Amino acid sequence: MNELTREINTLQYLEEKCTGCKLCTMVCPHGVFAMEGDVARVVRRDACMECGACMLNCPSEAIAVDSGVGCAAAMIYAALTGREEPTCG
Repeated sequence: MNELTREINTLQYLEEKCTGCKLCTMVCPHGVFAMEGDVARVVRRDACMECGACMLNCPSEAIAVDSGVGCAAAMIYAALTGREEPTCG
């Protein structure tokens, strides 16, 4: 993970808590997670828009994200103010 990603993305994933339910791979709108064997892996961390869907659906609490920040906040702000394209970052 590069320094920029650390600054703009709050996604935290504890692989050792993963039960392999696949829910994160199903609910993430940007394909941040993928199954590798019996556990999920973060394969596109930079694509995370911090919506919180993965965290809310993870039964083993292996995922934490500060939803409402980063790109998700930019998208919400754009929708509320009538902007066509949000800027993220």
